[in-house]
Amino acid sequence: MAQTRPPFLQDLAWRLQAAAYDGLTALLRLFPVDRVSDFGAWLGPLIGPLTSLHRVAETNLRIAFPEAADAEIASLLRAQWQEIGRIIVEYPLLDRITAEPGRVEVAGEQRLAAIAAGGRPVVFISGHFSNFEAMAWAIVHAGVPCQMTYRATNNPYFERRIRQARYRYGVRLFAPKGLASARELLRALGRGESIALMNDQKYNGGVAAPLFGRLAHTAQGPTTYALRFGIPLQPMSVQRTHKARFRVIVHDPIELADTGEREADIETGVKRINAFMEARIRERPAEWFWVHRRWPNEVYRAASAASPASA
Repeated sequence: MAQTRPPFLQDLAWRLQAAAYDGLTALLRLFPVDRVSDFGAWLGPLIGPLTSLHRVAETNLRIAFPEAADAEIASLLRAQWQEIGRIIVEYPLLDRITAEPGRVEVAGEQRLAAIAAGGRPVVFISGHFSNFEAMAWAIVHAGVPCQMTYRATNNPYFERRIRQARYRYGVRLFAPKGLASARELLRALGRGESIALMNDQKYNGGVAAPLFGRLAHTAQGPTTYALRFGIPLQPMSVQRTHKARFRVIVHDPIELADTGEREADIETGVKRINAFMEARIRERPAEWFWVHRRWPNEVYRAASAASPASA
């Protein structure tokens, strides 16, 4: 079926956005990586509080840390905008970051090597921790055949540039998110390839599992895949060590129990994933992506009623 051409003005807007990205990329690539990262850390707290996402981030922090004083929340808000600013401007430079020895260290390389050599796939899971693209690079760099999910952008010209940027640092396998992705991921696992999914965002219709003491709807897909193929969940995370330097951590695998009670087993698996995510966030709260609405709407309504000025 032929694709429908977008309206002229929409297509023009998309092209202008892509051109602006090209100009910004060309400019950023003129400077040393750490200077660019520091620029992002300056820019993020300048622009972020002017957006509606600032209110979302503040409310999320108060939901997660109800005991925190206002000064601590303000400090975390600024720190997470610094982190977001760094991530945004680092994206066009990821090929340079990953190519420079010592900028990305991997804790648990032997585990990735064993996955690459063992022929038994895994379901990689992670969240939006610091510059999470470093995890994709670590998986590919270790030689693990892996399908990595992503959410395509509406702008096809910008989407092409995102793929090209990932190609430059070695990430070439993609399974688009959506209804069609399930079959593609199942086929990949059947071929002995691993799959990688982010599992820390709200998923309407997912399993309601605790996260910071509140039920959060969480995608059951990773757990379902792992149970179906009898393979482990392989958690990973990333930490910023200094400026544009990172530590990718390959954590102990999560072996799921298959009792034959599929719904109960899936719920147990999702709870273990959320417990992993919460532990990582508590370790380094400024490095998580606080600007999306993670909990159900009623949690935000309650937070708004409790603190009208900040929710």
